[in-house]
Amino acid sequence: MSAHSTNTPLVGAMHHMGFFSRIVEMIAVHKQRRDLAKLDDRALKDIGISRYEAEVESSRPAWDVPHHWMD
Repeated sequence: MSAHSTNTPLVGAMHHMGFFSRIVEMIAVHKQRRDLAKLDDRALKDIGISRYEAEVESSRPAWDVPHHWMD
């Protein structure tokens, strides 16, 4: 395995971005997940996800995002 390979989607997708841009993106993802965790059941129902799904997503680390988020 090379020194640049990774199993972490955000790091791999952001390989060509600058360090500062990576940090800014991770902070934004962290805030979004924190806000998701604070939504009440009615708001979650409005966006079409369950409490369980919100908890799973909000517990993911900031660098773990789907590849399509970075397109």
